[in-house]
Amino acid sequence: MAARKGMKLKDLAARAGRWISRAAGSGPAAPAPAPAAQTTAVAADRFDAMSWQETYSDARALQTLAGELQERYDHAADLLRDLWTAAYKADPQLRPRQEMDPGRLVNHRVLQTVLESDDFAELRQHTVGDAYASAMAVLAQADALRRALEDTRREQDAGTDARDRAQEAEEAAGAVAGAMAAAEAAAGGDGTVPAGEAQALISAAEAAQRAEDAAAAARETAENAADASAAKARATLHRGIRDAAAEREDDEELCAAWGIEPGQLARLDFGERQALAARMRATNLVKFARLMGRFRAMAEGERARKVEGVAGELVGLTLGGDVDRAVDADLAHLAVPALRAAWLARWAEDQLLQYETRGEDRTGAGAIIACVDTSGSMRFPQPDGATGDAWAKGCALALLNQARAERRAFAGIVFSSAEQVRVFRFPAGQVPPARDLLDFAEFSFGGGTDFEAPLTEAVDLLAAEYDADGKAKGDIVLISDGSCGVSEDWTAAWLEAKARLGFRLFGVAVARHAGRVMDALCDNARSVDDLTTPEAARELFGLI
Repeated sequence: MAARKGMKLKDLAARAGRWISRAAGSGPAAPAPAPAAQTTAVAADRFDAMSWQETYSDARALQTLAGELQERYDHAADLLRDLWTAAYKADPQLRPRQEMDPGRLVNHRVLQTVLESDDFAELRQHTVGDAYASAMAVLAQADALRRALEDTRREQDAGTDARDRAQEAEEAAGAVAGAMAAAEAAAGGDGTVPAGEAQALISAAEAAQRAEDAAAAARETAENAADASAAKARATLHRGIRDAAAEREDDEELCAAWGIEPGQLARLDFGERQALAARMRATNLVKFARLMGRFRAMAEGERARKVEGVAGELVGLTLGGDVDRAVDADLAHLAVPALRAAWLARWAEDQLLQYETRGEDRTGAGAIIACVDTSGSMRFPQPDGATGDAWAKGCALALLNQARAERRAFAGIVFSSAEQVRVFRFPAGQVPPARDLLDFAEFSFGGGTDFEAPLTEAVDLLAAEYDADGKAKGDIVLISDGSCGVSEDWTAAWLEAKARLGFRLFGVAVARHAGRVMDALCDNARSVDDLTTPEAARELFGLI
C-alpha cells in the first residue's frame, strides 16, 4: 500500500504498533515483551542448573558424547541436559510446548516420550537425587540417542527452519521499530510524516507481517515434525531406557555384593565413581556377584541367630554386671533405699545374680583374619565354571562384613608361595574404602602353596592387637585348595601363640578334602565341593 501525502504519525503508529516497543517516556506504555523462548524442555531451578554444570564439567564422557552428537544435531547439549534433569529431579515437569524455542521442539517431544515411559519410571528409582547415577543413565542411552537422532534428521531440520523463520520475524519487527523512529524524527509540528518515511514504515510493517506469517507456518510444520519424530524414535528410545535401567540395577547389585555403601560413593567425584564402576564390571569376580551377595545374606542370617542365642536359652544362674539379665529378687534391692548403695557396689564389681544363657557374644573380641590362597590352581574353573578364587574371596568379603557388624578388626591375607604374602587391613569401626575392597578382591599371586607364611602373619596381627588393646580370642580362617607341610619349630611357636592369644583357626578346603596338616592345625575344618553356593560355610559363620 502506497503512503498518501501527509499521513499522520498516529495513523502510522496504529498500523505498525504491534511490532513497536516504545522507550519509556516517549508515549503510551509499551506492552511487556514476550518471555524468551525456552531452550530446555524440563523445568529446572538454579540448584539443578548448578548440579548439572558441576556434573558436566567433571564428566568427560558426557562432554565427548555432546561434542559427537552436536556435529549432527544443533542442540545435543540441551538434549543431554534435559535427559539428566529428568533422571535427577524428584518430580520433573515438562514445559508447555508453546514456550519452547522452535529449534528445540524435537527435544521437547523426545522428553515427553521419555517421561511417559514406564521403563523410565523404573530407571528413576536408581537415579533421583544422584547426579552421578543420572549422568551414567544418560551415557547408557548413548547408542539409542545416536540412532534416534539419525532417524529424525529431517524433523530436526524442520525445527531449525522454524527457528530461522522466527529469527527473521524478530529482525523484521526490529526494522519496523527503526522505520517508526525515522518517521517520528521527520514528522512536522502537526504530526504529518513525509511520504518517503511514511512509505518506508508501511513497507516494513508489511514485511514484518509476511515474516510473522512465515514463522507461524514454519512453527506449525516443526511441531508436526516433532510429533512424527517421537513416533519414529519411540521404540529406539524405550530400548535405550531399558538398557540404562538394567545397567543401573547391575551397578547397584555389584555395589551391594562388594559391600560398598551409597555414602561411600557419594564422597567420590564423577571420575572416581566411573572408574570404580568400570573396575567392578571388569573384575574376574563380576559373574559371581550374586554368589557374593548370597554369602553376605547368609552370614547376616547366621549372625542374627547367634545374637539371639546370646540372650536366648536359659541354662542357669551366674554372677555378672548385665542388668538386663539380673534376677528379679536382686533388682528388687533397688527399691529399698537402704540396700541401693550395696546393689550399686555389687553391680560395679559384676557381682549381680543374673541368668546365664547359652551362646557367646563375640563383640569386642580380637580380629577376624581371612587367609586366602591365590595359588594357580585356585583359578582353575570347575565343571560348573566356578573357581576356588571367586568362592574364597566371596567368603572373605562376607567375613569382613561380619567383623564390621561386631565392631572387630578384619584383615585379608592373600598368599601363595612362601615369599608371596600380602596383607589388606580393615580397622574396626571404619567404613572400608571401596578401592581397598576391590584391591583385596582382585589381587592374586598364582604361585604354589605355603601355609606357614600367611598363618605367621595372621598371628603377628593378633599379637599386635592384643599388646595394643588387650583384645584376645580372634578368629583365623584359612581357605585353600592346596596341601603342604609345616615344620616342627613352626608348629611349636604356633601352639605357644595360640595358647597366649586364645584365637581359633578354621579351615576350608576348596574342591578337595582337608589334608592332614589342615586337620591338625584347625579347631574346625570343612570341605567345599559346590563352589556355586555359600552353604558349605553356613556353620562357619555361626561359629565365628
